[in-house]
This record gives sequence, structure tokens and C-alpha cells, in this order.
Amino acid sequence: MNNKGIGVIFCLIAAILTAARYIAAALFMSNLSAWSAELFQSGLDYVGTPLKTAAIVSLIAGIVFLAFGVFQDLRKAKKD
Repeated sequence: MNNKGIGVIFCLIAAILTAARYIAAALFMSNLSAWSAELFQSGLDYVGTPLKTAAIVSLIAGIVFLAFGVFQDLRKAKKD
């Protein structure tokens, strides 16, 4: 698999981790009768930052791999 494919997979992992963070907060809040932005923020705080941190790291790695893959393709096209 080339660098662009690996970059796309890392970006997909970042999207899944971000969705998991919000779904976990929604599940935590599921037994409440009324929702508000402040309560949902409390739910996100309860979930914590590991998912957010992992998503950011994965997104940065994905962007780096994508950029490196595109750079390699441009260098290869310029050489030919």
C-alpha cells in the first residue's frame, strides 16, 4: 500500500474516533429527559480527552502521509 492509501486510512480512523466520542457522550446522556448544550458538553467532558487526542494524532499522521504521497508522485512525474 502506498503512502496516500495509508494517509486515507489514518483520516478514516480519525473520523471514526471523533464519531465514537460524540456517540459515547450521547449514550451517557441517554437517560435524561431534556437535553441542552451545557449538558452535552458535560457529557463530552465525562468521556474525556483520550478519543479526541487519538483522533487529532491520527488526523495529523494522515495528512503527513497524504502530503508525502502526493510529493512523491509530483517528484516522479517531474522526473519522467
